[in-house]
Amino acid sequence: MNGLKRLIDDFGTYLAVERNASPNTRLGYLRDLEQFRTFLAESGGFGEDPDISLVDEAAVTSFVYSLHVRRKKVSIARKLSSIRSFFRYLIRKGLAARNPAENVPTPRTEKYLPAVLTVEEAAGLVESPSGEGGKRTAIRDLAMLELLYSSGIRLSELTGLDFDDVDLEAGTMRVLGKGGKERVAYIGSKARAAVMAYLDGRGTGKGPLFTGKGKGGRISQRTVERLLKLYVSRSGITKDPTPHSLRHSFATHLLDAGVDLRSIQEMLGHSKLSTTQRYTKVGMAALMEAYDKAHPRARKT
Repeated sequence: MNGLKRLIDDFGTYLAVERNASPNTRLGYLRDLEQFRTFLAESGGFGEDPDISLVDEAAVTSFVYSLHVRRKKVSIARKLSSIRSFFRYLIRKGLAARNPAENVPTPRTEKYLPAVLTVEEAAGLVESPSGEGGKRTAIRDLAMLELLYSSGIRLSELTGLDFDDVDLEAGTMRVLGKGGKERVAYIGSKARAAVMAYLDGRGTGKGPLFTGKGKGGRISQRTVERLLKLYVSRSGITKDPTPHSLRHSFATHLLDAGVDLRSIQEMLGHSKLSTTQRYTKVGMAALMEAYDKAHPRARKT
């Protein structure tokens, strides 16, 4: 019997070892698959640890329909994608003969982009911790927000930074992106000054660059998200930005300033140019409008 529980565990090992997937990616897959396994076990007819040979298209379809009540379409689409990837893995390993999720329709999802801030809004948000004087946590928070906006790094890349990753003299840092891909990101002058002020109070050393409460443990992504909400409320921004919004704003503002897409793609660490184009949708719209107004073969007579 090929029980789902063991096969899901094996898939998790495959993602970590062979695919070199990030911990967040791997946990996302496993969480989706465990939810699917629990649904089958509780729906009857499959047993507590469902045999993979009993899972058919009807079972996957039932699971997808059960999610429509309380899940957004984008979340349902992701879970269905996780099941498809899992069965493709099983087929390659000779553990399944077919992919029961292959022909299950994917819900049509809304195009989602994180809130993009204006240059003024981004500056106001990033600089909001400086209003707290010389508090050590405020100096740390200013350095983190400046790095997010000035370099466009992901939240996971920020919290994963170690002392050795940052070269303030060169104005660069080494970050570990999705799939364990390493790249060099640039540190703007204001971010460099903010990090230097942070290190002046903390000193240099080994281990995580940004720490949370306790005994110098690495600051968590959830903590940074919570701090950002605090500073959003203090800065008076009416939008609801996330840490990812600063990355999106970084890309959009560079495009508005005339930086080419290929360069932005490299700075963001995107493997596909189409992903960068999605991030800079607002900037592209502005460029098209400017083109329509300015180019002699585009202007309306």
